[in-house]
Amino acid sequence: MVLVRTVAVVGATGAVGEDLRTLLEERDFPCDRVVFAASPRSAGRTLGFRGRDVTVRAVTDHGLFDGVDVALFSAGAGVSARHAPRAVAAGAVVVDNSSAWRMDPDVPLVVTEVNPSALDHVPKGIVANPNCTTMIAMLPLKALHDAYGLTGFVATSYQAAGGAGQKGIDELYGQVPGLLAEPGLLRHDGPAAAKLVDHRVHLATLAFNVVPMLGTAVGDDGYTDEELKLRHESRRILDLPDLAVAPTCVRVPVAVGHAVAVRAVFHRRVDLADAVRLLGGFPGLVVEPLPTPLEWAGRDDVAVGRIRTDLDDPRALSFFVVGDNLRKGAALNTVQIAEALEGRGAV
Repeated sequence: MVLVRTVAVVGATGAVGEDLRTLLEERDFPCDRVVFAASPRSAGRTLGFRGRDVTVRAVTDHGLFDGVDVALFSAGAGVSARHAPRAVAAGAVVVDNSSAWRMDPDVPLVVTEVNPSALDHVPKGIVANPNCTTMIAMLPLKALHDAYGLTGFVATSYQAAGGAGQKGIDELYGQVPGLLAEPGLLRHDGPAAAKLVDHRVHLATLAFNVVPMLGTAVGDDGYTDEELKLRHESRRILDLPDLAVAPTCVRVPVAVGHAVAVRAVFHRRVDLADAVRLLGGFPGLVVEPLPTPLEWAGRDDVAVGRIRTDLDDPRALSFFVVGDNLRKGAALNTVQIAEALEGRGAV
């Protein structure tokens, strides 16, 4: 095993950055030096790592990536688009958790349990981490695709407030006291209740509610960028460019943990017992009768349950899949990619 001498975490002070730092320690990632970077306003803070204090540097610092072998980015698409090439130019391999590079044909888009062979060719020195919702759905879809040949799927996501970052969680929590102060409004006058609380992060009041639109509308077809990520990224990861995907993304009043209800259609007839066996044997995937975001928050595995053959089509299977959007949906897969690169001697 080749020792990775220096790892940089860009976005180290954010929610995913915190999980990245924790996972590097928990998984004993092979490095002898870390660099923590964030926005200039966070520069100067100290963060602990393996019993030592590390001072956070500004991502704009000259020479930030000197001597860095692998840089883990989770600081937004704008930061990644601007600074990931700097890291590569300084000699690092970048694993990026933003949307900046996901559709670049020269940047592999990787879920480590699904398409690790994509790491054999990293022409730009950058590897992209998928969207957290796509990530969670890919594990059961890949397990079933290998046996039955996936042709398409309908996916309705139930995405946690934390998918919008800490500000999304804070807004949800901040709305609850105002609504609880007037409980009668929740029962009798929905419009008045919704007006009791402001919403800036989510597209409507989230507390005691669901918001059936997530992201920014793209074009005239009514779909959002978040929904199109699920379509485009699934096609790339599974190497199925014509895969039919019908996505709907919904924000729900959950702090952490995304869920996706999936109806998948295959070339061949699906045997339920065999499908359950395949799902239970797939790495990183656990079959659970009733998986919920609350139960699976903080866990590395993805849980799949409510597995049912379709009522009308023997080639279709429905299931409900749940995963922690900050861990497997973001930080864990980023670290797993770095581990896979290190195992290949690519860093």
